[in-house]
Amino acid sequence: MADRELQDIGEDRSLLLVDDDEPFLRRLARAMEKRGFEPVTAGTVAAGQVIARTNPPAYAVIDLRLEDGNGLDVVEALREKRPDSRIVVLTGYGAIATAVAAVKVGATDYLSKPADANDIMAALLTKGEALPPPPENPMSADRVRWEHIQRVYELCDRNVSETARRLNMHRRTLQRILAKRSPR
Repeated sequence: MADRELQDIGEDRSLLLVDDDEPFLRRLARAMEKRGFEPVTAGTVAAGQVIARTNPPAYAVIDLRLEDGNGLDVVEALREKRPDSRIVVLTGYGAIATAVAAVKVGATDYLSKPADANDIMAALLTKGEALPPPPENPMSADRVRWEHIQRVYELCDRNVSETARRLNMHRRTLQRILAKRSPR
């Protein structure tokens, strides 16, 4: 896209990464370091808030749902200390309401997982109000549905009956879906 321009990382290359998925956090930190950032990682809201208040970075990538709370609390803490920081909120459970909430508290952009390092870098470095391009390989609608069902299933402690009730779905239908492989 010709109307989309990326800014340089700049002199301050500090990047805060907050996610409770440890393998993803390590991979993302390595990938962003290769792209010129100086990442610092945190696995909890509390740890992210401490870093945001004591040494606020120029950039941040924050997971929305963490085991000890909501990533938006880290966004707010970072906005208080460093209003010019560029913040991308990541989540495996994308919804319009959470995107709006993230932007209202100060996020620069909002990406659904799985987002790769190139998508994240584009979101962090896009100038002004320009939007980054759509992902090259977006998830199919079937995959998004499957991810949503899996997320609710996990949140219900793998209880099929409770998951079916919350999804307003017949229990046997849910069992059939859970028995199949994930769609591409």
